Amino acid sequence: MNAAVDTDFNGRWNLKVTNEPRTRVWWLEVDDAGKPSIHGTFVGAPGGDVDKIPKIRIEKGQLVWQFEKHYGGAAGNQVGIYRATIEDGKLVGSLHVNGLDSASREFVGTRAPDIADKEDGTWKRGKPIELFNGKDLAGWHAMVPGKDLGWEVKDRLLSNVAGANNLVSDQKFWNFELHVTFRLGKDSNSGLGLRGRYEVQILEDFGKPADIHGMGALYGRKAPSKNAGVAPGEWQTMDVRLVGRTVTIVVNDSRVIERYDIPGLTAIANDANEDQPGSIAIQGDHGAIEFRKISITPLTQTGAPRGGAR
Repeated sequence: MNAAVDTDFNGRWNLKVTNEPRTRVWWLEVDDAGKPSIHGTFVGAPGGDVDKIPKIRIEKGQLVWQFEKHYGGAAGNQVGIYRATIEDGKLVGSLHVNGLDSASREFVGTRAPDIADKEDGTWKRGKPIELFNGKDLAGWHAMVPGKDLGWEVKDRLLSNVAGANNLVSDQKFWNFELHVTFRLGKDSNSGLGLRGRYEVQILEDFGKPADIHGMGALYGRKAPSKNAGVAPGEWQTMDVRLVGRTVTIVVNDSRVIERYDIPGLTAIANDANEDQPGSIAIQGDHGAIEFRKISITPLTQTGAPRGGAR
């Protein structure tokens, strides 16, 4: 097999982290590899924002990028250095944090695939599926093994305690419309993971300006056109339509994101197989939230392709 050349690093990569109990996927985009103008964007540790990479280079066939951030441990920032090579078409690498071995990680990346499905008006609604039955947690499991679940069903309401596990649906879905009815306490924070890859933010930020991390945002990727959230303690609705990578988000009957083409994964990602059906995730590890309805309607189209390598 021919050795990788610098330009082979270009493109979008889904990076599966291999040495931690929670299934976690990062995202990397590299442009102009092989030129002095090389630059990149990263979603991953620490935090989960969409960050421009401040330092990126290629050294003897190895892609190297780094951040100075707080990775954990003592107060203050540390230098995190990511190194990767291309092996059999995959991006294989590791993160090392100076002075903090516990933050070290290993990853294997695959190229983000093309997805051919488009929001073109031809998709038909199927039969709605109730993901929450109002009685128990049937159909759901924990995202993080070995961590207390922290969710319960009482009086036909699904609720968590702050800092609970994230929930993941047993069933997987491709194109769909998702509807939830929920209630937040003051300053609470949750989110919906679409196919386990793209997070729609649920946040109690009533009265604040629309924000890329606020209510109804595609987290870190796209701000809503307005903050359509209501006061804490009131019931709210969110409707999300996803076809391919195109998402439309409606909060409390206000269309806040219209047919946005998602560039790549967000921080909640736990499934790297981007051109395959994926689970619905509910973030429970931040603030407390209650749900009284979670339903999904599959969208189908005869002979719809999903695309190939990107």
